[in-house]
Amino acid sequence: MTSTSKAPDPAAGAAAHPEHLGHVVFIAAAAAMGGFLFGYDSSVINGAVEAIRDRYDVGSAVLAQVIAVALIGCAIGAATAGRIADRIGRIRCMQISAVLFVVSAIGSALPFALWDLAMWRVVGGFAIGMASVIGPAYIAEVSPPAYRGRLGSFQQAAIVVGIAVSQLVNWGLLNAAGGDQRGRLMGLEAWQVMLGVMVVPAVLYGLLSFAIPESPRFLVSVGKHERARRVLAEVEGDRADLDARVAEIETAMHREEKSSFKDLLGGTFFFKPIVWIGIGLSVFQQFVGINVAFYYSSTLWQSVGVDPTDSFFYSFTTSIINIVGTVIAMIFVDRVGRKPLALIGSVGMVVGLSLEAWAFSYDLVDGKLPATQGWVALVAAHLFVLFFALSWGVVVWVFLGEMFPNKIRAAALGVAASAQWIANWAITASFPSLADWNLSGTYVIYAIFATLSIPFVLKFVTETKGKALEEMG
Repeated sequence: MTSTSKAPDPAAGAAAHPEHLGHVVFIAAAAAMGGFLFGYDSSVINGAVEAIRDRYDVGSAVLAQVIAVALIGCAIGAATAGRIADRIGRIRCMQISAVLFVVSAIGSALPFALWDLAMWRVVGGFAIGMASVIGPAYIAEVSPPAYRGRLGSFQQAAIVVGIAVSQLVNWGLLNAAGGDQRGRLMGLEAWQVMLGVMVVPAVLYGLLSFAIPESPRFLVSVGKHERARRVLAEVEGDRADLDARVAEIETAMHREEKSSFKDLLGGTFFFKPIVWIGIGLSVFQQFVGINVAFYYSSTLWQSVGVDPTDSFFYSFTTSIINIVGTVIAMIFVDRVGRKPLALIGSVGMVVGLSLEAWAFSYDLVDGKLPATQGWVALVAAHLFVLFFALSWGVVVWVFLGEMFPNKIRAAALGVAASAQWIANWAITASFPSLADWNLSGTYVIYAIFATLSIPFVLKFVTETKGKALEEMG
């Protein structure tokens, strides 16, 4: 009862005291730096795929496993991050993931064998998995309810900026190496430099983690009420009823026990229905094939006759479209709502993926798609990324940060994020072989999943716009 009666107060306080918003934005942006690394590390491999294939002389199936193996680390990191965060705090988790990002970048840039490269990618994947859970959870916990949707979308904004920066860096390094992914740069091959540059943002992430406060919900959970009040004053204003807010959080904490996997069990099909909905959102987000655009786009365009430098440039322009779509989502996620954006995005993705499937159904002429089909494929690829970015790219992360009851939030978010990484692995590992089988048919499969996401959202997903976290039940 306390949580529902007090929920409007912080929202009103945040709206009445916008001078605190700048500080909250800084806190959310610093936490979202993990999302930047998530995007950068996920997509930087796009610039190295063909060089790895050539250097180690491997086929599509083995190459796909090296690219996708990082996602196994992502799944493990996502599954364990919630429990770690509940024990040692959100900030310590950010610092651990920053160290792992640095280690992974150095190891990936200096591999002595293919298995060695794969191992360092798993380490980086574990860091990505941690960041994928801690970022949205932390931002949701420090954000005033009135701004939580927009601040929650910082995670996805940082991811897409990370993707774009990685593609721009890759393109610049490729040109510096004379268009050769294995050309020499700074005593290394170009693709090694591409993977090693991530050290810079990883160190910045670690430094920023020392400049932001711990989550007030974690502080209350470990009995540090005075520190929790200070953090709430920072983000919601001194004139907010801090004692009432701490009491509200504490009441919610007393109802919940520590979040654990056992708390997720129940219902007809093993997990509670709300957990399955979170898993469903995560799986649909990946099964539309979005990460093919970021892991394999250079290889994809080269396979239909685009030269390497242009293929890297198209990867960059796709990333820019990704940013544009994300900005649109950030503007409308609290105005239109999460559910309507998801439905609009699904319809747009069906159109884009269907057009790609049509274009890729044509035979190559002199090693290239016919001119009309080539342009349709290029425009449709950008259209697909735009509609994904303005919808599922943002709203899934916002939903996962908001939709679960307090009692199970950390554990449920970990399971849902882990499911997302497993789905991502399935798509990433299967794409090269599916493309060898039938590129057009592969995009038909992605279009079918985009179509199925529409009835899933309509029937099972509940709007979370404007609700306080303590209201989720």
